[in-house]
Amino acid sequence: MNTDIQKSLLLVEDDPNFGMVLKSFLEIKKFKVILCDDGNDAIKIAKSYPFDLFILDVMLPNKDGFTIAKELKEQQIIAPFIFLTARAMKEDKMKGYELGALDYLVKPFDPDILYLKIKALLNKELFEPKEKMTLFKIGSFKLNTINQTLILNIEEIHLTYKESELLRMLIEHKDNVLLRSQALSEIWGDDNYFTTKSMDVYITKLRKHLKKDPKNNIEIQNIHGKGFRLLMK
Repeated sequence: MNTDIQKSLLLVEDDPNFGMVLKSFLEIKKFKVILCDDGNDAIKIAKSYPFDLFILDVMLPNKDGFTIAKELKEQQIIAPFIFLTARAMKEDKMKGYELGALDYLVKPFDPDILYLKIKALLNKELFEPKEKMTLFKIGSFKLNTINQTLILNIEEIHLTYKESELLRMLIEHKDNVLLRSQALSEIWGDDNYFTTKSMDVYITKLRKHLKKDPKNNIEIQNIHGKGFRLLMK
């Protein structure tokens, strides 16, 4: 993943003044921020766009931050999240961390501290060993290699194991050549004539799936005699 790409944050906060101030602060820090003030709307927005991080207030109308975090996981909308709240009780903090929060900030807090925490969390994701990564972003898609799905908004495209692994390797080698021999060896176990032809069929299938990107800016190039390269136009 390119560290120069602008990161997208969903900020769920029902205090309009605090929410706008925090949104503006994070935008100054070069993040793309969508602000939402309602728990039900937060789930809908999270489904519509591949966010890099969720910042969730705990006390919200209609659906609290804890419930949002739980539903995001249940619906396979996977990204790190931080809780912001005025509730400083130990029990609340424990519940937040048990739900998988990577941090729990009690209001009032220094926004510069929040920025440093966000930066550290996103860097941790970037440099996590690839063999442990199960969720990848490409264009408007999210690839979940655990359940072998390619997610576009609310549509789930179910992939075969080979399709999922081939797309994973292409994403990991984005802008560089994925050697045909490497993919065949890792996914198919050999690189004979028949597995080579099989790989070409899977590349064709992936191209068909990726054409559904609304911006139509994803391309799998055929690098003659070497392999394939995944590009964002």
